[in-house]
Amino acid sequence: MFHPPDLKLLRIFVAVAHHQGFAKAQQDLNLSTSAISTYMGQLESQLGFKLCERGRSGFSLTEKGERLLVETQRLIGELDGFGAYASSLKGDLSGNLKLGVLDSTVTDQTLPLPEAIGTFFQRHPAVHLSLFVKSPYELQEGVLNNDLDLAVGFFPSRAPGLVFHPLYREQQWLYCSDRHPLYKERQIPEALVSELNVVRRSYWSQAELGRHGFKRSVATVESMEALLILILSGAYVGYLPEHFAQPWVDQARLRVLLPAAFGFQSQFSLVTRRGRGREAPIHAMRDLLLRKMRG
Repeated sequence: MFHPPDLKLLRIFVAVAHHQGFAKAQQDLNLSTSAISTYMGQLESQLGFKLCERGRSGFSLTEKGERLLVETQRLIGELDGFGAYASSLKGDLSGNLKLGVLDSTVTDQTLPLPEAIGTFFQRHPAVHLSLFVKSPYELQEGVLNNDLDLAVGFFPSRAPGLVFHPLYREQQWLYCSDRHPLYKERQIPEALVSELNVVRRSYWSQAELGRHGFKRSVATVESMEALLILILSGAYVGYLPEHFAQPWVDQARLRVLLPAAFGFQSQFSLVTRRGRGREAPIHAMRDLLLRKMRG
């Protein structure tokens, strides 16, 4: 009869796969590489097949290792969720809550995330909260892989297996800085703006860029702060959330270019993995945020 591996060994396997190697997983696991190697050897012995390859070419999972990783992540996610759910039935909400959010949301008064987190901590002080700032793709991937419990952001494309709760629409404008040649111009042809040096967000596809009026970009960024720096240089124009750019507009450092032609809104949503909505910490934070959004 087959006996399932020890849960501790499975968690070590997931950490090693996530960090792509034994050495990189040391800090997360608080174990030496030799200890990790021993535990991985025990797991492979119990399973009867090899999980990973290590050598000069680097670390990689075997085909069976890749398949086992998917099932192991699902199993651990369900076990963690069961533990939190059982605690909630007892009246004690504890465990971990991993929340992901898109960058630059801290200046958005429409999103009451700090207030929701503050209320959540007051009600459930035993829950350990981890907050991560990631791109839309990373947020969805994190929720799908149970690396995140829920996420808030704008998602140009939607992955299957997720539940999206609409929150609000974020206003985006096209900006140039006071160093840009068009900053003081008042009559600007739309065709001229479409040919300017525009910055693209890394998670925008070419089609997404085209929907906002540009055929190509000349620079790419991973964060709004990086995008703001390039716009302030005077060499580029780019799209920023209105709330994020407003302090610089107030200082006359930025101006909006042709708002009627180039403005758009991004739909922000709260995302959870399908089937995990009843887990107590996720349910509590989701309902808190949705209630605060409704006022």
